[in-house]
This record gives sequence, C-alpha cells and structure tokens, in this order.
Amino acid sequence: MDKLAHKLLNKTLRKNRVRSTVSGTAERPRLSVSVSNRHIIAQVIDDTAHKTLAYVSTVGTKAAKGSMKERAEWVGTEIAKKAKAAKVSAVVFDRGGRIYHGRVQALADAARKAGLEF
Repeated sequence: MDKLAHKLLNKTLRKNRVRSTVSGTAERPRLSVSVSNRHIIAQVIDDTAHKTLAYVSTVGTKAAKGSMKERAEWVGTEIAKKAKAAKVSAVVFDRGGRIYHGRVQALADAARKAGLEF
C-alpha cells in the first residue's frame, strides 16, 4: 500500500470511528464539519429524518476573507445564525475525524460564541 492510500485509509477509519458514536436527532442535530485545503463546510444534519437543516460554506462566497482560521470563525458564526433560524439551539459536534485543533476549534468556538450549545 502506497503512502497516499494509507493516509486516506487512516482518515476514513478515524471518520467512521467518530460517526459510530455521534448521531444527530431532531432534538440535537449533528454539526458536521468538513475542512479542505481551500474551503470549510459546516452542516447541521438531522440523521433520523435524513435532512440538512442548515448549511454554510466558503465556496463561492465573497464574505469569507482572510486566513483559513478567520474563514472558519466566519463559518462558525454563520452556521449558528442559520441554526437559530431553523430553531436549533443544541447540536452534537462531528469533527469528521480531524483533530479538535486549529480550524476545527476556531469554527466550534465561534459557533459557541454565537449561541449554539454543544
């Protein structure tokens, strides 16, 4: 197995390990975070109904400027606003197999500051 395939396998295993314990309900939907090299995506998902309640991304937006950490903070505040509009106040955080550090932590802190509970 080459190095890239091994890294992708480890990432998939970490993600599945997190998803085995984290599940969103109607009372506490799941806040799923996806971070790539250029963009950050956050979704509030009700897993029982298989519906996305709120969605924010830096893809195609002019409002998200600055470093990736600043973009993550912007996404965190925007997802909290959209979740509040969808009448969601408490969520379960799904970091997607990534370490709770840097961009993921900045998004989570900004969402907490904007009023989401998790």
